[in-house]
Amino acid sequence: MFVARWQIDAKFGHKQAVVDSLKQWEKDVGRGAGTGEMDFRILTGSIGAREATVESHHTVASLTQLESFFQALGKNDAHGQWSKSLEPHIVSGTAFWQIFRVV
Repeated sequence: MFVARWQIDAKFGHKQAVVDSLKQWEKDVGRGAGTGEMDFRILTGSIGAREATVESHHTVASLTQLESFFQALGKNDAHGQWSKSLEPHIVSGTAFWQIFRVV
């Protein structure tokens, strides 16, 4: 089992817009790409983390499932549109993925 973490930082005063946008993405885009078959969560920085940080965690059974998810996102025009609509609310260059193995 793996946890894929996507992290991004919101611009000052824009964190709620990023959280709301990510929740909408999960409904409109993510479920079609496979988040309904994952444990999906949204987290924000609180104690010992930057308050501007917003993370989505995707728990998957295998790397094959994660690869299928990434492929589905790449083929989805709505994902690209969502990314462009998110851009005004985020700090450019802060998005990245980390993949952790559950032990």
